[in-house]
Amino acid sequence: MSRRRKGREVNGILVIDKPIGLTSNGILQQVKRLFGAAKAGHTGALDPLATGVLPLCFGEATKFSQMMLDSDKAYIATARLGVVTETGDSEGKVVRESTVPADLTEATLEPVLEHFRGDIQQVPSMYSALKHKGRPLYEYAREGIEIERPARPVTIYNLQLLALRETEFDIAVSCTKGTYIRSLVEDIGEALGCGAHVIALRRTMASGFNLDVAHPVESLETLREQGESLDHLLVEPDAALSMFPELELDGDRLRSILNGQPVRMSDQTMTGPIRLYGDGRFIGLGEGFPEGEGMNIVPRRLVKNS
Repeated sequence: MSRRRKGREVNGILVIDKPIGLTSNGILQQVKRLFGAAKAGHTGALDPLATGVLPLCFGEATKFSQMMLDSDKAYIATARLGVVTETGDSEGKVVRESTVPADLTEATLEPVLEHFRGDIQQVPSMYSALKHKGRPLYEYAREGIEIERPARPVTIYNLQLLALRETEFDIAVSCTKGTYIRSLVEDIGEALGCGAHVIALRRTMASGFNLDVAHPVESLETLREQGESLDHLLVEPDAALSMFPELELDGDRLRSILNGQPVRMSDQTMTGPIRLYGDGRFIGLGEGFPEGEGMNIVPRRLVKNS
């Protein structure tokens, strides 16, 4: 006999403004309880030190969480110059202190930042969640074991200096998935010759969602204490998939896709993921393959109850 999942069926995406000091999974479990949801997941962890945009997926929306995890991100970070820590942030033990260059100005810092814009190679931190032989790197780091990590390609779309103080600077960063802001700040510090670490980090955008649509957990708790439902705060899964083209299906084509069968489109030419709609509703993602002057669409991730 199959084990029945506890909780109710909840479908959609909720964007949380993660507070400092808590893990992403801790926030996920807290919000999941508030909704009484049977199934939920987040779309990429933020360190306890970090705050900001954390999209949570419920029910059918979890089918698209990997695509959201693979999306671009944006951050605002504050760095402390002259101090290097084990973890690359203020939660780690100090391992080195150096004198900050006395002649450091915005004008002299700008060429250093320029070096890190565009396509770069980045070595992930030992205190990251990347896995080696099934274990996250941070577990090895806590045991004093150093694992060789090959540099990985990432793209820094934007790296803007917001402010420079005597021993600190603020930067705004937009980047591809897999970019470690701690590593970026450490590398900038090394290029300056004095080292640096992150003392504050706020994610301002993820999966196309920004802080304007992010809900503080406290506001959710207040609504529940007042006996109100939280379901109206959810957005449809396709809200996180706007980077893909959309296509409306009807008739036999719609029925075929909903039955898991590919369909032929002689009047369309799209390749890669496509948002599919039927009767004005999002039904899931398909993938387009060119064929002759048209294409075939293969269903990939369909949502239930469409």
